[in-house]
Amino acid sequence: MMIKTLIIRLMLTATIISLHPIQSVSQSRIDDIHSLLLTHYIKKFNIEDHDTVANYVSNSKSLEWLSANIPLFDCPDPKLQEIYYYRWWAFRKHLKLTKSGFIFTEFIIPVNHAGIYNSISSALGHQSNEARWLKNSQYIKDYISFWFFTDPLQSKPVFHKFSSWADDAVYQLYLVNQDKSFLQKMLPALNTDYEQWEKERKTENQLFWQTDVSDAMEESISGGRRVKNVRPTINSYMYGNAVALTNISKVLKDKDLEKKYSTKAAELRKLIHSYLWNDTASFFEARLENGKFAGVKEELGFIPWYFNLPYQDKKYAEQWSQLTHPKGFNAPWGITTAEIRHPLFRTHGTGECEWDGAVWPFATTQTLKGLANLLVNYKHHGTMNKDIFYNELLKYAKSHQMNGKNYVGEYLDGFTGEWLKGDNPRSRFYNHSGFADLIISDLIGLKPRNDNKLEIVPLIPDNKWDWFCLDKVYYHGKTLTIIWDKDGKKYGMGKGFQVYADGKKIAGKTQLSSLITTLK
Repeated sequence: MMIKTLIIRLMLTATIISLHPIQSVSQSRIDDIHSLLLTHYIKKFNIEDHDTVANYVSNSKSLEWLSANIPLFDCPDPKLQEIYYYRWWAFRKHLKLTKSGFIFTEFIIPVNHAGIYNSISSALGHQSNEARWLKNSQYIKDYISFWFFTDPLQSKPVFHKFSSWADDAVYQLYLVNQDKSFLQKMLPALNTDYEQWEKERKTENQLFWQTDVSDAMEESISGGRRVKNVRPTINSYMYGNAVALTNISKVLKDKDLEKKYSTKAAELRKLIHSYLWNDTASFFEARLENGKFAGVKEELGFIPWYFNLPYQDKKYAEQWSQLTHPKGFNAPWGITTAEIRHPLFRTHGTGECEWDGAVWPFATTQTLKGLANLLVNYKHHGTMNKDIFYNELLKYAKSHQMNGKNYVGEYLDGFTGEWLKGDNPRSRFYNHSGFADLIISDLIGLKPRNDNKLEIVPLIPDNKWDWFCLDKVYYHGKTLTIIWDKDGKKYGMGKGFQVYADGKKIAGKTQLSSLITTLK
């Protein structure tokens, strides 16, 4: 397989060089590279798939649609590159045109617990963070609108079946597309929805409770399907939502709502530290109905960093040492959802779902995003570094396999790499996690901002790659090309780290490191 991949890459390189001399300084050379890569991968994925379920974009139309919508990515690691394109190819399978506009499904076939159009809300945050990088933002704006304006009109709304960080997703979308009119449309509904969550799930101590099944994390060690525990999941989400509503209100100059949610965010942040941080275990843990800690380290304890919630204190960063501990969460095929050392590790399986130690891409996405935030936004990193982030991301990419073909399903055994539901039709192409966003905004490090500054903080380990290119990134109304070419021979655009906006160079430096420039 490695020899075959190498041959393909050499053939592509030879073709490109024949089209453009090595010293050519032209965007067309990058266009040729990406066109060949995209065509190669989509053809391969289509051949391996029978397209038994075709929604808005069939396999036969996938190359055209992806070419028009996604950022293009070229790098020296063949696995990261292939899975980047595979996940986009699988993602568009879930795009569905309904009477209410576009939505993204979670399961490729109908499931009993879904709402109309086979809609499920649990992975909305992941799906939105992926889709915000599509050129046509109408797809994700329709889908977000569906949950706030169509689902509530149903006889049995399903949005609140699952915890959600939807408000944060709305703001993260805005940071990419700068569509203020969409914020204006959404803010009243987001405010009403937050208040509804407070009515449904707030406890006397002003934190939020949730059953593990409604966290989309059923059969966990710490919880239960009917147990109302105070969990780091929903509380982190509600903190992230409050911060997002603060920022949205600020953008729209609604001072009353800005004050309301900045106060809520500050209070919730303080309560989470005081009630969910187990100082003895040095970990964010769930609290049981009786007020005691659950007594188990679970991957959900890393979720606070997804929203930059923990304080700037080295004692919190020390929690991350468990990520790579052999008795913590470190398995050959991924990050386990519960600590391996716990006596109840992998004992709750029902044949349906289990969050007691299996590897779930949903949680892996959250943890990797949290790790990236730790490395970029915090001064204390504990034992974490860029190499660990890269290795965990690569491990995640390698888990996308079954029977020698690319695959993404529900959950897998961290020690064998086996997908634990097999090739179940409902699990195939499971749209319950993210990948492209981790490449774009974390590995390459494009950090969306609410100003005219372009910030890039790469998490590629030092001296790991001599080149990469992220192209056709639609950001703040411009098309970005981000290039690292150590000696200038790969792309013929010059040496070093360079950024172009609409074909015009706006920044450059000799080393691959953090970069901030004005987006002109």
